[in-house]
Amino acid sequence: MTAQDLAGALRGRLIVSCQAPPGDPMRETSTLVRLALSAVAGGGAAIRANEPEVVAAITAAVDLPVIGLWKDGDTGVYITPTVRHALAIVEAGAAVVAADATDRPRPDGSTFAELVTAVHAAGALVMADVSTLAEGITAAGQGADFVSTTLSGYVPGTPKRTGPDLDLVTSLSAAVPVPVVAEGRINTPEEAAEALARGAHSVVVGTAITAPTALTSRFVAGLARP
Repeated sequence: MTAQDLAGALRGRLIVSCQAPPGDPMRETSTLVRLALSAVAGGGAAIRANEPEVVAAITAAVDLPVIGLWKDGDTGVYITPTVRHALAIVEAGAAVVAADATDRPRPDGSTFAELVTAVHAAGALVMADVSTLAEGITAAGQGADFVSTTLSGYVPGTPKRTGPDLDLVTSLSAAVPVPVVAEGRINTPEEAAEALARGAHSVVVGTAITAPTALTSRFVAGLARP
């Protein structure tokens, strides 16, 4: 699938992130596949998934594009941190590889541009997960097919937020020539719609749809307030 074809299929649509953190009861391949199937049944346009085994299983189960990544570690650059990780995700069947495109050093000393070149040579597309406008502009210049606001608020030096970074969506949409994907702390349909109104091409929602542990914790915390 070309970048143009995929962009057309995702325009104005919802991408559902079907992931679970380490130790969570939902972190089991067949369970995550069922989440993906539920997302398909609900009208999702694509699935975002983590780790080669899960990406391969979801790719085999759903007739939608899969945006794959491989989280390795929990600090620094850990979303598809090396070319090796990226190519494993392509091998698993992902149409798009999502990777950290911040300006932090990668663990093997490689560059984001090298990852983009390798993924394109393997026949897949690249989604750049960024935290700032400057990173998004750089990633698009290095060949990323999509730029996502995934890491805003999660990288040291960027402001912590309780909701989506819609200002970054707006500024990226005006500054880069590739589709901008809004992702990160989108908790309601209204916030998702606002992201599109601010210029997002597509919207990724994860926790608010596919994370019962986190959702339960929110309700428990709410009931505990005086």
